[in-house]
Amino acid sequence: MSVGRPELCVGAVAIEDGALLMVQRAAEPGLGQWAIPGGHVEAGESLISAVVRELREETGLEGLCGPLLGWVERAGTSHHHVILNFEVTVLGSGQPVGGDDVRDARWVPLAEVSEMDLVEGMEAFLIDNAVIPASDVFGGT
Repeated sequence: MSVGRPELCVGAVAIEDGALLMVQRAAEPGLGQWAIPGGHVEAGESLISAVVRELREETGLEGLCGPLLGWVERAGTSHHHVILNFEVTVLGSGQPVGGDDVRDARWVPLAEVSEMDLVEGMEAFLIDNAVIPASDVFGGT
């Protein structure tokens, strides 16, 4: 199967009170796994608008898009995504509610993010960009 051209996607990295906003995916790639809110940029849509829209669609929360935190490229037999992840400030209060193409949405304490069943490359991206600390997988120093 031919994948075709890469698709441009965005992600929203929102941290509040020591917790990261995460969603559990309800579609492939990554069905059932956890990620930051995000998705495809629509034709004619600005990156900032896409970040804010995806945040609202997937969590029910409103936010302001901040600076680019980093990017990743993910390719498989059925997809090729270039994902630009932005820092986001969530406006107001309230708990996230899973919507659109997610099963669940919640604030996950930063220390617990690595324990989640994360989509491919999510933990490495979050560690590389100093969102979460590197886990001590060997139990030593």
